[in-house]
Amino acid sequence: MTRLLILVPLLLATHAAAEPRVPDSAAMYRRMVEQAVSDYWGVEGSSALLAAQLHQESTWRPKARSIAGAMGMAQFMPTTAEWIATQFPEQLGQFDPWDPAQAIRAAAVYDRFLYDAVLDAAGECDHWAFALSAYNGGLGWVKRDRNRASATGADPARWFGHVEWAADPRRAAANIRQNRDYVRRILLVLQPLYVAAGWPGPQVCAS
Repeated sequence: MTRLLILVPLLLATHAAAEPRVPDSAAMYRRMVEQAVSDYWGVEGSSALLAAQLHQESTWRPKARSIAGAMGMAQFMPTTAEWIATQFPEQLGQFDPWDPAQAIRAAAVYDRFLYDAVLDAAGECDHWAFALSAYNGGLGWVKRDRNRASATGADPARWFGHVEWAADPRRAAANIRQNRDYVRRILLVLQPLYVAAGWPGPQVCAS
């Protein structure tokens, strides 16, 4: 019994430590996030959503680098960083993914591009799920996954419970899981966290 009483508070402490929180460093970049969202999404945009995405990508660390080579706060791969700079020269100029202000603006621009590229989503929650899945894994895989969902009887217009479980098996299983977790964590865990912390914008998914 004594051992159990010792273990319970330890387990509770571990659980509490695992709960996400808005890092203090986020406040340094809030104005940049709000300006980027205003520029590319207007009054209906959600700074809380972009903040949640940046949190997931790098926990607001400007010098973050992934094992795969993704760079900066918004974790752009070198090829994507080069491509987005050529596609949106007026907005991004000579894009430097290591510069926080440029990375935040580029993330907003790329989100807008991916969101607009997704057609026939069932609703705003699924629409954003597709866009975030594309940011993380590539727009081509989203299109393949939606085709596979349609072929297997799932709804290609719905990501949650449908396309997320109909991923093209040619992709590595670890990448499929990571992509699924990426979307779910941003929309269902981190965006509500930032909304609760007072960052502006509607919560995209109800639960």
